[in-house]
Amino acid sequence: MSSPVEFPYESFIKIDRNSDVSIYMQVSTQLINAIQRGVLPFGTKLPGTRVLSINLKVHRNTIVAVYDELFSQGWVESLPNKGTFVIGKENDKPVNILSFEKKQLVNYPKSTGFAFKTSNILDNPFEHSNCEFVFDDGTPDVRLTQIDHHSRIYSSTLKRKAHKVGHYNNDGSEFFKKNLSHYLNISRGLPISKNNLLITRSTEMSIYIVSEILLSAGDTVLVGELSYFSVNMIFQKSRVNIQTIPIDDDGIDVEEVRKICKKQKIRMLYLTPHHHYPTTVTLSAQRRLELLKLSQEYGFIILEDDYDYDFNYDKSPILPLASADTSGMVIYIGSFGKSLVPGFRTGFIVAPENLMNEMRKYLGIIDRQGDVLMEHVLGEMIAEGEINRYLKKSLKIYKERRDYFTMLLEQQLSEHLDFKKPSGGLAVWMKWKTPVNLMQLSHHCIKDNLFIPKTLLYQNKNLTAMRLGFGNLSMEEMDKSIDILSKNVKIL
Repeated sequence: MSSPVEFPYESFIKIDRNSDVSIYMQVSTQLINAIQRGVLPFGTKLPGTRVLSINLKVHRNTIVAVYDELFSQGWVESLPNKGTFVIGKENDKPVNILSFEKKQLVNYPKSTGFAFKTSNILDNPFEHSNCEFVFDDGTPDVRLTQIDHHSRIYSSTLKRKAHKVGHYNNDGSEFFKKNLSHYLNISRGLPISKNNLLITRSTEMSIYIVSEILLSAGDTVLVGELSYFSVNMIFQKSRVNIQTIPIDDDGIDVEEVRKICKKQKIRMLYLTPHHHYPTTVTLSAQRRLELLKLSQEYGFIILEDDYDYDFNYDKSPILPLASADTSGMVIYIGSFGKSLVPGFRTGFIVAPENLMNEMRKYLGIIDRQGDVLMEHVLGEMIAEGEINRYLKKSLKIYKERRDYFTMLLEQQLSEHLDFKKPSGGLAVWMKWKTPVNLMQLSHHCIKDNLFIPKTLLYQNKNLTAMRLGFGNLSMEEMDKSIDILSKNVKIL
């Protein structure tokens, strides 16, 4: 056996004296790492505490603490009058410590030692940029939120005793569900109780849970010819057959849905009827009634995504399909607190109780604990009327931004674009009168510090269009962004 002094411990034990981790723990961890990887094989005699302390330039008491740690974890044994030895199974091919490189100890493996399935279905479609100006697909401006007020409510909730926060189970805060069900009853005409609600983290989580329970490989799901890409990704992961339905100014083509139903079995129809994504058109009242009748007749599920119900400017919003559903064919999903700071937002599902019982099982696996404090804060904001006050104030600002944004488009790009001022939502759908290479346009705009993600661009042989959000932009930012866009359109 080699003498312990032949091992160049200082070559693979590196001490960071500025680290928050104590020196003895740094040394202990690196020695354990060396033992685990066979660098210090079974039976290796470790140097005495004095020798190792000199080699590593640390106090002897530090090495004493290191050996105590190794002993307590079962990596070494102390033999009287002999020294301290590594214990464990002997390697068939001992590692030559003199040829060992430091990177073998500190670097995590670059790849797995086993095979696994890969898929490009869930590849992240979102892009990021350091440009000063950025268009999105219609998100609220977090700069408008009253962060101080929200923080005070959260802080006061933290200070309360646990029993005052309210009962919590694995599908959400009872206090929040009670207030949210009342809020949805008043604002959206949904005659529900808290037993019809499931609280989730996002719309995507809601759709994932619904898909896991209700969809099987080979099922047919209908979506708009243009639809929300994240939802389509979830459906594709469920290995269903996705068929697209044309969209016009009145929303999804119900007659086309009827024709498909006569030919084959349909499991689900996904739609965003309030403001269709991405075109922003509203599904007409007549078509809503027809879809409900078709759903009852042919037995397909309607998955209604009301992603921006709260943002209406010119008239009262049309009530959801779920509010008129008497046969239990509609599952309603949405988000609450979308105009608040991201950490104060949540998703929800509305469905009959028998389905809700099954959904709770899935939520109990993927998000068992939830966020009881945040949900209680949101419940208080509903109970105190804070949500209504905030929405009323923010809607005035977003309406002004919509009007200003469409005015800029009319002034600078009307010869190139066709668009309608949306009655709600935070984005404008615009079609190009003459086909333009949108990817090329996006690349040109980046050079002028304006970023237009590819997820906002819709281009094929029959369509050249964009969905541009205005909600997150101030009027000054709109001026500069549209100036850059207009400039680059003219040079293409």
